Amino acid sequence: MTDTPSALSPVLEQADKALDAALERLFAFLRIPSISTQPEHAVDCRCAAQWLRDELDSLGFDARLCETPGHPIVVAHDRTPPAGPHVLFYGHYDVQPVDPLSLWKTGPFEPVLVTGKDGVKRIVARGASDDKGQVMTFIEALRAIRATQGTLPVRVSLLIEGEEECGGPNLLPFMDAHSDELRADVGLICDTAMLPGVPAVTTMLRGMVGEEIHLRCADRDLHSGIYGNAARNPVELLCQALASIRDPQSGRVTLPGFYAGVQDPPEALRARWAEIAPDDATFLGEVGLSVAAGEKGYTAIEQTWCRPSFEINGISGGYADEGFKTVLPGEAVAKVSFRLVAGQDPIRIRQAFCARVRDMLPADCTVTFKPCGGSMASTLPDGTFGLRPTLAALGAEWGTPAVTIGCGGSIPVVADMRRVLGMSALLVGFALDDDRAHSPNEKYDLTSFHKGIRSWVRILHAMAASHA
Repeated sequence: MTDTPSALSPVLEQADKALDAALERLFAFLRIPSISTQPEHAVDCRCAAQWLRDELDSLGFDARLCETPGHPIVVAHDRTPPAGPHVLFYGHYDVQPVDPLSLWKTGPFEPVLVTGKDGVKRIVARGASDDKGQVMTFIEALRAIRATQGTLPVRVSLLIEGEEECGGPNLLPFMDAHSDELRADVGLICDTAMLPGVPAVTTMLRGMVGEEIHLRCADRDLHSGIYGNAARNPVELLCQALASIRDPQSGRVTLPGFYAGVQDPPEALRARWAEIAPDDATFLGEVGLSVAAGEKGYTAIEQTWCRPSFEINGISGGYADEGFKTVLPGEAVAKVSFRLVAGQDPIRIRQAFCARVRDMLPADCTVTFKPCGGSMASTLPDGTFGLRPTLAALGAEWGTPAVTIGCGGSIPVVADMRRVLGMSALLVGFALDDDRAHSPNEKYDLTSFHKGIRSWVRILHAMAASHA
């Protein structure tokens, strides 16, 4: 099967004709509140997994729910696989919590199609972009191919988990236990972004270290008038410790050995990125900012794509609700994350951070740490199977050359695929940076959904043609 207009036209026409039905199926998927971090939604997570299993079963896959100590994993294999390359598609059916609910313009699990003032149609719901809408671009591409050609152009397997948004604690053990079944020529992941109007393959991902810190001084909250000044304030101490992690002048992280092994990207790659974002305002403008806040000497896009960072994700202690209360907190809590690049060891970074906080504690104060995930950074070699055909297929669909980009986020399964399954993964996503993933009013452009389906049709055919 070759990637020719005559072979592709009926499939692409089917994808166009079936768009409304595809949208209805996506809406049904989005209505399931599969929030993996909240125990009260465990039944909903199972419901989402069952929904996917049934959809894949109807498309000619042997699909099953695989139990884990947490939420089930969906695994599916084509019942009538063709000869040729084998691809493993990965995605996740779980979504982030919806708080604060008051900021949503419509119900987070009541998907709607909204036309903006700019005339762009957008799907609004929790999970629309991350990752249900993206997963469904691939599944609907399979549906269009089945409807017109019967046999898929390549051998396809799917691995869709339900714990990506809560650290994925059970995915790696599952992959270890089922490595022979899951191994393929290449992984396909649709959980990343493209540039506005320009398709992209993400070839660089940062790793991550997450940590929750509980710092305690007094054995209870105290009256700040009676004890203030004499008793240690854990919020103040925690702020001091966290502020010491980044140098305010250079923007660099101050932990010993933090930058060991870190290298700058090639100048040619930096030049290509400069074309994408000529100045910091180009990259930051859509979120209301214009000046890069990280390391001096690096642009905003470089700071997020290829440089490591430290961020305070949340801090709490004492009284912060409505009204005023003169309290001296007994405990302070913070959640922080490091984003890592190639050459950095998450274990060593975590150890250095915990040591720094402990070293800054005075007498009478204690600290406990709770790890919140960790992963290595990953890069995609230029010679990865399927990369060139994928770029060509994306360019043909979107009418402009596809580019390779970096991503400041972390997708641990990429490194896990390489280590456990011995294969690289192509990260092809159709989200946009303004999709508000993890925020209220999450959206996914209808064009991203529609052309995402068409793109996967082209990609699978292009992979088959390149292998012929």
